[in-house]
Amino acid sequence: MSAAVLARGVRRTFAGREVLRGLDVELADGDFVALLGRSGSGKSTFLRALAGLDRGVEGELLVPSRRSVVFQDARLLPWASVLDNVVLGLRRRDALAQGRAALAEVGLAGHEDDWPKTLSGGEAQRAALARALVREPQLLLLDEPFGALDALTRIRMHALVQQLCGRYHPAVLLVTHDVDEALLLADRVLVLSDGVISLDAPVDVPSPRLRADRQFIHLRSRLLAELGVDETAEGAHDPLVVRA
Repeated sequence: MSAAVLARGVRRTFAGREVLRGLDVELADGDFVALLGRSGSGKSTFLRALAGLDRGVEGELLVPSRRSVVFQDARLLPWASVLDNVVLGLRRRDALAQGRAALAEVGLAGHEDDWPKTLSGGEAQRAALARALVREPQLLLLDEPFGALDALTRIRMHALVQQLCGRYHPAVLLVTHDVDEALLLADRVLVLSDGVISLDAPVDVPSPRLRADRQFIHLRSRLLAELGVDETAEGAHDPLVVRA
């Protein structure tokens, strides 16, 4: 498989502090990779570099031209309809038809003319996902897109993302603080520590992935240890509480 992302020796410094210190990462076409790390470790900095939103990054960085980002905040324009938000910037003749189709795929058919303020948090994130996918990205960047959602909505979004990624087959980089989320969604999990990748682990857990599966538990413990999380701490075994 060809490389969708090739990062070699990536560095980024803020006010004299080196956040990324020679980062090496490779994603193949169709890979679904989760990136874990403590707060301030540089996860979102790396994602923004891949998205082309940070021009201060040094090193070799090869990415596809067609990239889309979904942030934790849906970032919908409040003065534009849901459909207009989805097709914002698209110049194709069939943009409106494709936007309607994308909204239908994420379960928002009939909401095309709604204002963003009328949507629930989960609906807004689905609209943001439709906006990302209508561009048919070769690389989909997810920056903690489920972090602000309630538990049940998050589970539904997980299933939707798996379904849509299975249909479109982009390379995906998911930045998350949630270890269980990483294991449920990704094919590989990377841990970012001190500005470099300290662990690159394939998720060899059979589908459907169950938290009670022995391999799931083993890999979860390995990731938590790499992140310096004490599993005996209160809440450490709650999948919606564990954060890196």
